[in-house]
Amino acid sequence: MRIEQIEIKNYRVFRDVRLTKLPPMTVVIGANGTGKSTLFDVFSFLKDALAGNAASAVARRGGFRELVSRGRRGPIGITIKFRESSGRLASYILEIGTDGRRAVVEREVLRYRRGQGSGRPWHFVDFSRGRGTAITNESIYGEAGAVEQREEFELDDPGILAIKGLGQFRGFRVVSDFRNLVENWYISNFHIADARPSAEAGYAEHLSTRGDNVAQVAQYLYENHRKSFERVLKTMRARVPGVMDVQAKSMEDGRLVLRFQDGSFKDPFVTRYVSDGTIKMFAYLVLLHDPKPHPLLAVEEPENQLYPSLLSELIEEFRDYARRGGQAFVSTHSPDFLSGAKLGEIYWLQKVDGFSVVRRGSDSQLLRDLVEEGDLPGALWKQRLFEGADPQ
Repeated sequence: MRIEQIEIKNYRVFRDVRLTKLPPMTVVIGANGTGKSTLFDVFSFLKDALAGNAASAVARRGGFRELVSRGRRGPIGITIKFRESSGRLASYILEIGTDGRRAVVEREVLRYRRGQGSGRPWHFVDFSRGRGTAITNESIYGEAGAVEQREEFELDDPGILAIKGLGQFRGFRVVSDFRNLVENWYISNFHIADARPSAEAGYAEHLSTRGDNVAQVAQYLYENHRKSFERVLKTMRARVPGVMDVQAKSMEDGRLVLRFQDGSFKDPFVTRYVSDGTIKMFAYLVLLHDPKPHPLLAVEEPENQLYPSLLSELIEEFRDYARRGGQAFVSTHSPDFLSGAKLGEIYWLQKVDGFSVVRRGSDSQLLRDLVEEGDLPGALWKQRLFEGADPQ
């Protein structure tokens, strides 16, 4: 699945915005308060609503009145348009309202088109406040002359997403596949402090969103995907002066400790004695060299604690991650990081009358001309040529 378009309505600073023609990697810039974190929170909101329900996801964000755009009553709307595995255009539409006491699902639709962007779509799910219909003969979807058959269903709670309720049953494969995709989105919440302490020895294939299992994932890569681990280690040697080796060492008390070997010293250092940048670089490399990329990877400001000259290589690794199957969304405040991006990958947020609008780098003729002449996007940003992307 690759997201091609996102539409957001009445979600905090996003009263009505669309991000269109999304590439495999998207880089988001903008002044503080323009909605970069809010955009990433939209992904988190969908995951939270799927894991629990709409009411709990809204409550975690201060309640419906705090989440809905100022001066608006709702509903809050999120539409994800994407290409499913066979190449057909699909849409997931979610509208969240309130019954006066708690948040409810006003409307939820999962629809796939019959052909490559044409033909009447099949509504695999079409629900409102816990009641709706779903296709029961989806096994013939895509066959010539296929006609959909629908049945009515009712969920126990009007705040539960239909893709959660129906996605648990084998008969709804399309719904289940989409649910699994959302469940496997990775929205980073990395904290250096969480990655430093030793951890209980255990098994982990993927880096957690907080980065607190980096030692277990490093051990997993070393034992099961040695080539991936060697690429991580080779990159660490090239980017961090003195680092010759990194090991996940099991201690006698059952803890697992990351140890960094500096070529100038006989004994290795444990994580609490190495720099924030070293730990963060290692964690990002472990994440970006994951043999099974997440369908969506969202990381805010990866440049923090990292040396500026390393950022052009880091953005290329995000791009390579996206090429291997995981779509990437990255926000940044770094001109050095932005200079590694292509204009078609850059979207910037601008506040207009209290709400954010979205603009795309490649839509600007001026920016296209300057980049063709050899200017780097980061330099153009510093010159304030991304109109409205800087504080006034």
